[in-house]
Amino acid sequence: MAFQSGYRPTLRDMHSLRAASRGGAVEADLEAGRKGPRTSLPEMFDGRGGYDENFLGEFVVPMPTSGDGRGDDVLAVPGGRLDYTHFSVVMSKSRRIAMFVGVNISGEESVPIARTADKWSLDGRIAPDAQLGEEMYADNLLDRGHLVRREDPNWGEDAETANEDTFHFTNCAPQMGAYNQKTWLSLEDYVLKNTRRWKERVTVFSGPVFRDDDRIYRGIGIPTAFWKVIAFVSDNGLPSATAYMVDQSRELGSLEAAFGAFRTYQRSVRRIEQLTGLDFGELSRYDGFSNEERDTGTTIESAIRDQSDIRV
Repeated sequence: MAFQSGYRPTLRDMHSLRAASRGGAVEADLEAGRKGPRTSLPEMFDGRGGYDENFLGEFVVPMPTSGDGRGDDVLAVPGGRLDYTHFSVVMSKSRRIAMFVGVNISGEESVPIARTADKWSLDGRIAPDAQLGEEMYADNLLDRGHLVRREDPNWGEDAETANEDTFHFTNCAPQMGAYNQKTWLSLEDYVLKNTRRWKERVTVFSGPVFRDDDRIYRGIGIPTAFWKVIAFVSDNGLPSATAYMVDQSRELGSLEAAFGAFRTYQRSVRRIEQLTGLDFGELSRYDGFSNEERDTGTTIESAIRDQSDIRV
């Protein structure tokens, strides 16, 4: 960080310099009188490994690929994705939010990190106008909804860096406050508790469903549904996958008021592929719902009221 001649650094500037030494997000525009949005410098991400497809050992789980015409909407970046600590993001050009994210979770190595004041930053590796910033979330009921849940990548010696990495606008999407319901947020916890024999390791992909009729708000289509695909090795040693989806169309009927809770559904990986245009490779082979759909020719959907409704 360079300061103008004659400028006396503040305590806040010194704090940012200390954050740089431990690999945290650094504000690129700290001067007397802040100018522009909070932005992490590109060099801060040097050495970030991102999502690891070999995280589950012999069960190799590559990042999804975009098909069905969606490939043209992927924001071009080196390597095709933005790498952070233990997770990666693939951005949508048209929506300026993530098309999907992938994260590796190690429950055995999890480090609890208290949530303090949220400080969201733009990612300096891509243009500011390629990512939705604070202008989308000001003066309304939209939440900055984490796509990679804040706690998920917070494991190992880089846990604090991972926690800070999750607070980038590339890792959030506009969601109504009621979206963050307990059932949805506890899905990974449930799977982790049921994979203890395999050191509590899971891989999670998450993202929005982009629809042509999504409501336009401040020039951007607001997703009304989000999905989650979880891959893990089950207690019997077999590769497994399961998928979930939640729809917030009721809540988006008005951005001035929320209309109560909505339901979470367990779906098939196959159905998520159809809705998103993404290809999850071999994952649908390891998903009971997908196999049942192939055998019966019918779509399988199960409402989740509590963890007892989850089938893995």
